[in-house]
Amino acid sequence: MGEQGVAAPAASRVTQFYTLMKPRVIQLIVFCALIGMVLAVPGVPTLANLRLMAIACLGIWLVAGAAAVFNCLVEKGIDAKMRRTAWRPTAKGELGDWQALGFSAALCALGSWLLYQVNPLTMWLTFATFVGYAVIYTVLLKPRTPQNIVIGGASGAMPPVLGWAAMRGDVGPEAMILFLIIFLWTPPHFWALALYRVEDYRKSGLPMLPVTHGNEFTRLQILLYTLVLFAACLLPFAYGMSSWLYLVAAVILNAGFTLHAVRLWREYSDALARKTFRFSLIHLSLLFAALLVDHYMP
Repeated sequence: MGEQGVAAPAASRVTQFYTLMKPRVIQLIVFCALIGMVLAVPGVPTLANLRLMAIACLGIWLVAGAAAVFNCLVEKGIDAKMRRTAWRPTAKGELGDWQALGFSAALCALGSWLLYQVNPLTMWLTFATFVGYAVIYTVLLKPRTPQNIVIGGASGAMPPVLGWAAMRGDVGPEAMILFLIIFLWTPPHFWALALYRVEDYRKSGLPMLPVTHGNEFTRLQILLYTLVLFAACLLPFAYGMSSWLYLVAAVILNAGFTLHAVRLWREYSDALARKTFRFSLIHLSLLFAALLVDHYMP
């Protein structure tokens, strides 16, 4: 209902529900899952493979959206205190708790049903990821420990594992290498954001690392994680998953990420932290795109 008891237009209501799904975040999730699917299929996918990929991508998109909606519902009070998230429909009171909860449940149920058609392992892994993000991370970890991003990052690193399981029906070492890359990428990515949004997090009461341990300590952690990430990103080549094309891309992208981290560590500014955060998104997207292109190299 609107402010004067008038129902919101249907298009507006649809937009509000869609916004809660965090579409830009989900795009990256589905993209990483798709990479896992493609790498799991030797050679060019058949029509049957493509059909399975489409169903799996849709199912993962729906369950990931369900987790995002649940996150917005649980954190509506926190979101209302932060400039970055105060516009969300749950934070503004434009959508009620039961509306958001029902939407999340419907998305999760439909997505899980689709993934069961792919194979039960993919469904259960995706549902476990939903629980890991929506409950363990959002409800238990995020408000209690500055290591929330590190521990909770396991859920965010699952998409390529889900993609691999969808096509192979198992979880191979290749999938776990991709998991490790995203797991190590997550802390420097989010901590760069937390550095220039530190006042928002302080007002919200969330124990993010820059709030609990300070700016300088967080910058050092970002640098250390980018160095470990650099090594992890070489594993696909070392394990034989990729060739020289991916290796060149990985070295260039990780050198760029490390350079941003070094500059951030040596001399801080909000502008540089924002630039580092944005580069981290480019880094992961291009890294996985390089894996995709490399997979079809002759």
